[in-house]
Amino acid sequence: MESPAKEEGGGELAMEIESSVTVEDWRRALARVVPSVVVLRTTAPRAFDTEAAGASYATGFVVDKSRGIILTNRHVVKPGPVVAEAMFVNREEIPVYPLYRDPVHDFAASVGLEIRVVGNDSGEKVSILAGTLARLDREAPYYKKDGYNDFNTFYMQAASGTKGGSSGSPVVDCQGRAVALNAGSKSSSASAFFLPLERVVRALNLIRDGWEAFGSKPESVYIPRGTLQVTFQHKGFEETRRLGLRNETEQMVRLVSPLGETGMLVVDSVVPEGPAHKHLEPGDVLVRMNDEVVTQFLTMETLLDDSVGMGIDLQIERGGTPLAVKLEVEDLHSITPNHFLEVSGAVIHPLSYQQARNFRFKCGLVYVAEAGYMLSRASLPRHAIIKKFAGKDIANLGDLIAVISKLSRGERVPVEYVKYTERYRNKPVLVTIDVHEWYAPPQLYTRNDATGLWTAKSALPLESPFIASAHHAGHIEANSNSVASLAESSPIDLKCQHESENLADGCIKMQTDDEIVVDGSHSSEDSLAGKKRRRVDEEISVEGTISSCGDLDQIKGDFLRHPPSVDVDGSDLNRTISSNASLAEQVIEPALVMFEVHVPPVCMLDGVHSPHFFGTGVVIHHSDCLGLVAVDRNTVAVSISDIMLSFAAYPIEIPGEVVFLHPVHNFALVAYDPSALGAGTSVVRAAKLLPEPALRRGDSVYLVGLSRSLQATSRKSIVTNPCTAVNIGSADCPRYRAINMEVIELDTDFGSTFSGILSDEQGRVQALWASFSTQIKYGCSSSEDHQFVRGIPIYAISQVLEKIISGTPGPFRLINGVRRPMPFIRLLEVELFPTLLSKARNYGLSDSWVQVLAKKDPVRRTVLRVRGCLAGSKAENLLEQGDMILAINKEPITCFLDIENACQKLDQSIDSDGVLNMTIFRQVRIACKKPTITFHRLSYGLYLLVVQLFQHFNREKK
Repeated sequence: MESPAKEEGGGELAMEIESSVTVEDWRRALARVVPSVVVLRTTAPRAFDTEAAGASYATGFVVDKSRGIILTNRHVVKPGPVVAEAMFVNREEIPVYPLYRDPVHDFAASVGLEIRVVGNDSGEKVSILAGTLARLDREAPYYKKDGYNDFNTFYMQAASGTKGGSSGSPVVDCQGRAVALNAGSKSSSASAFFLPLERVVRALNLIRDGWEAFGSKPESVYIPRGTLQVTFQHKGFEETRRLGLRNETEQMVRLVSPLGETGMLVVDSVVPEGPAHKHLEPGDVLVRMNDEVVTQFLTMETLLDDSVGMGIDLQIERGGTPLAVKLEVEDLHSITPNHFLEVSGAVIHPLSYQQARNFRFKCGLVYVAEAGYMLSRASLPRHAIIKKFAGKDIANLGDLIAVISKLSRGERVPVEYVKYTERYRNKPVLVTIDVHEWYAPPQLYTRNDATGLWTAKSALPLESPFIASAHHAGHIEANSNSVASLAESSPIDLKCQHESENLADGCIKMQTDDEIVVDGSHSSEDSLAGKKRRRVDEEISVEGTISSCGDLDQIKGDFLRHPPSVDVDGSDLNRTISSNASLAEQVIEPALVMFEVHVPPVCMLDGVHSPHFFGTGVVIHHSDCLGLVAVDRNTVAVSISDIMLSFAAYPIEIPGEVVFLHPVHNFALVAYDPSALGAGTSVVRAAKLLPEPALRRGDSVYLVGLSRSLQATSRKSIVTNPCTAVNIGSADCPRYRAINMEVIELDTDFGSTFSGILSDEQGRVQALWASFSTQIKYGCSSSEDHQFVRGIPIYAISQVLEKIISGTPGPFRLINGVRRPMPFIRLLEVELFPTLLSKARNYGLSDSWVQVLAKKDPVRRTVLRVRGCLAGSKAENLLEQGDMILAINKEPITCFLDIENACQKLDQSIDSDGVLNMTIFRQVRIACKKPTITFHRLSYGLYLLVVQLFQHFNREKK
């Protein structure tokens, strides 16, 4: 495609040509242009500089067919790693890679020139939009304050109405010549902005010259680009006079400038510590460069590009005072980063000229392009500038790598950063170096301009503690990882894991990112690691190591009369209890724990709807070598997460580890190492659990929990319904939801975000006040995450705890360096829901069964029905939706607890053959009577179901 020729006759010649243009002329011109236009599909796998990771569509066009060179916008190709494909009009697709990116510009004509924009507008592959050039001297469009913006150039403007996907489209005249490059548009109008091609043509010619000199494609292409790190704006003479420009200077400039010159270049901003820092100031009017009067961006850039590494003389006027300044022209490529550090998902690189100009910081500072997991966990945001890391000053990326190389996994270190929105305020945070190896060790990526690829190498030496600690801890976590999701797998899977282990032990926008977007101090843990490693191979004796502390019933009297005083480093840390707190609150407070849970983005499985959770749990076991905390599954959703525990009884924060997730009930058990508490070990207490008697309607309970500031809060409430069945519908994305359980409702609580426990007046825990997650759907297509709180009877939790303490056989899990068995949970592979007996009667349930069930449970007066079976389960072949479960082993069934008790009896019976005799009612519409059917099928590989089908017959009249 031809590049634009320079017009000598101004606008008149162009208008004459335009007036004689016919429809046929445009047809012939477009027939030549369209085959050269391509649709570009780009994917940025990493955030870099001004751009975020993501995928988009845009446009480009062939400017050199023999060499295969395509021209498009800089923001389309993006400054960082990118994978791109070009699709031609004939649907042929080829991979492409960046050959050259201008560090600044977003890679002639006259006002009134009719043009066509040919490209992938709104994702329609080829669209042709008409327009007329209205301006040739528009300011470069301003897109956003923390992203890419062009500057020091004019743009053209036309009302062509281009939209997303058309970035990089050629703007052609009636002769098929490209006169500009489409770059952006204004969302509130039809205005579109085009980049002139003068500097594009220069870069293309230099690439061609280099190609010819080598006889083939050169290994690298160098396009000289100079800068003073100064942004200029073109101001009219009226404005320059207000800035103090002398009359004689204005007259001289008008005299030597081309006819029609309307203004001069004025300094708008200067990047700190750049070549012009402390030499130029905003408001300075540029008069000459190297004795040449400069009033246009193109002239200025030509002089700068030809003077890279050399000095240049500037004559300016500041408030009417002439000044002469000599500055060093800097290589623009040297302040455009071509490498980055990736650590724990974070992308960190030197601050580019683009962002230094946006943020008013000096180039080369350590800039966070993407916070990733480790930094975002500490609330360190994107676009932050890291000033200190682990107490060391950080001036460049090398300093940061040197500091990280001396740290070990699991260390918590202070970090100071600054944001451009609060540039004079350093903010401190605590960063935890990844201990679980969710991500690969730090990698340093460098751009290879010869191949267009980014090559990676380890950023740290092999002897670095960061690397060595990961290798050393590998064998410790091997057993733990093998059974990392005990309750998330089916029992048959857990059995296989166990066997395997035994065998092996309104603004301006760019038109690509809104084009069609396809995707958008050392801690005590180090000393504990040695203890864990020393204990890793020890076999435990259940009676010897899982010893229960005295319950709160035994110590509460002394505790209230004499609040504990613990000596810490020679000083007393006295816990004071509010005098107006309830007895239940005072007793239970030492057992309360605040959870902060972070789920790495790479581990967002099972439909986890958030990467960050808060909630309150309660200590249910606390001994010398093991601590267990119960919490809801809306706080601890999956086992692969980082958990920090803060105790109400003692000001310390320690890590926790998920050891048990109930597959259908909304609770989890998290272990901690009591030795990590230090002096707080004697202050933290395990709560007294009171599984029986069960709560009834009208009972008084105390709702006790923690605020975010770790202050205990309580209130007295009344149980309004102790047996409400949980009914949570399926979410848009499949994820965990509580099923087959009854919960407790209160007359008053602290809102939907407050979790804790329910206790009697003596502080004995009767229920876990838990948070549940669900979705509220609006209409057919929209839904919103919602949470509510209800009480979970402590009975189920106490059963699991009893099995763990007693050492019930099961898969082993490495907890605090000791291998401990985790119990199996027997359950039906069925989702059930209760139906009132009055409704069941309408479905054909006989009066005799109605009376039996009502007599068994006169409060609920319900029968359980099958809502569905687990996909692929054996129950799927035995039960159907709507089946009513009447009895198990001839015992009437009226609630979920009845079924769980029947399953648990299989464990308690020594001579049990794992058989459940289940009596169900199924309504079947058939023509004649059939005999009773008995099924014998193995379910879960653990127990046998014998199902007797009582069929209700509706005889059809023939």
